[in-house]
Order: sequence, then structure tokens, then C-alpha cells
Amino acid sequence: MESRSPERTLDVRDIDGPPFDDIVTALGALERGQRLRLIAPFEPKPLYEELADRGFAYESEHGEGGVWHVRIEHE
Repeated sequence: MESRSPERTLDVRDIDGPPFDDIVTALGALERGQRLRLIAPFEPKPLYEELADRGFAYESEHGEGGVWHVRIEHE
């Protein structure tokens, strides 16, 4: 039986254009108990309200080089 990692990573730094659709697709693929680690070159403030509306909790951290890490999971 294949086991799934509890954390998936989506790095949107190299996506050409707005990453919103890629993020929504990744959220839709999350199963209960899995987390998404989003890596972005900016703080994705507009995403936070969308996450709350969809029933996700998040924790964000500003890392080295201006990179943001946002850990997202089902509430």
C-alpha cells in the first residue's frame, strides 16, 4: 500500500503570472491530515481570507531572502 506524505510543497516563485489557480488546485488535492507548504516570493495576504473561507488554517513565516513559507491544513 502506498503511503502519502503528510506534507506537500508548492513553490510558486517560478510561476509565470498569478499563482492563485495553482494554489487552488494544490488545495483541492489535499487530503485530510495532509499539509501544503507554500513557498512564495511575497506574503500572500489576499490568499489568507480565501483559505479561511475554504476551511483551511495557515501559519506563515518570513524566511531568508524575502521568501515566505505558508503551512496550510484543513481546520
